[in-house]
Amino acid sequence: MSFNLVIIQPWVALAAGVLILAFPRLLNVLVAIYLIIIGLTGLVGH
Repeated sequence: MSFNLVIIQPWVALAAGVLILAFPRLLNVLVAIYLIIIGLTGLVGH
């Protein structure tokens, strides 16, 4: 099964935006998780 990040990223951004509006303190956690995932996928891609 192919995993395409270009298709997934808008959905992740939308979900994160809704969660941040509902729970503003989640911003730090969501940003940290997002950065870790993007960093790991960037490292694995090379």
